[in-house]
Amino acid sequence: LPSRGANGAVSFPLGRERWRAARTVHFPNDVVFQDHIKQGDLEQVGRFIRTRKVALDTIYPSGMAALHEAVLTGNLDCVKLLVKYGANIHQRDENGWTPLHMACSDGYADIARYLMELGASPEATNDAGEKPADLVDPDYKELVELFEAATMD
Repeated sequence: LPSRGANGAVSFPLGRERWRAARTVHFPNDVVFQDHIKQGDLEQVGRFIRTRKVALDTIYPSGMAALHEAVLTGNLDCVKLLVKYGANIHQRDENGWTPLHMACSDGYADIARYLMELGASPEATNDAGEKPADLVDPDYKELVELFEAATMD
């Protein structure tokens, strides 16, 4: 630790650089990756995936995979990036929720539409037996219309 001399100057017995290095905190790649997803930092998300620092199918301590985390941010571009690199649109979290369940629950019609265009099943049930449409708030008109149109097809 630094100490003050008689003249008030701070001295670093290990040398300034070694002292700073001893204070550096490193987080696991998965934690940093999740943070980049939550922040919507597409450049860093892509870099982590391209350098194979993370596996996209990992279920994090939050109980969700990377794609679930991206859906919860409402960031369609991040969702698209993860899917481009192989994220599974059918993957379930620890409660059996698919990314489509999350998009519907949180009112993200653009993400729900995108996932359904890729083949996400509106019939998938979570551990509580709920389908994505069961989680749609009636005030989310765009989502209500999306599922009405899907049932007509």
